[in-house]
Amino acid sequence: VQLQASGGGLVQAGGSLRLSCAVSGRSFANYNMGWFRQAPGKEREFVAAISWSGGSTYYADSVKGRFTGSRDNAKNTVYLQMNSLKPEDTAVYYCAAAVLCSSSFKNYNYWGQGTQVTVSS
Repeated sequence: VQLQASGGGLVQAGGSLRLSCAVSGRSFANYNMGWFRQAPGKEREFVAAISWSGGSTYYADSVKGRFTGSRDNAKNTVYLQMNSLKPEDTAVYYCAAAVLCSSSFKNYNYWGQGTQVTVSS
């Protein structure tokens, strides 16, 4: 399974970005998907998880109400819509695939390369 994240960039506080993660290889619909982020000097942290069907989503408290995860199984792609961005959202964002729908990075077997999101104040 290969994952390719894209859509990061520089945005002002209050702005929006949509991240995409294209998945190739084994059947995409078999996997639950997650988004994680890592800021400089900090540990990787959970952002969102999307179940294999897209019917269930889970979010970190810090992004709840601002970020929305979704997927299109026909396009083998998962998305993270990020609204009302804050400077503290600045990080490298990673998509990942797992058999279990989980907030723990330890449960994710496959990872994308990351895409940089920078939010200016």
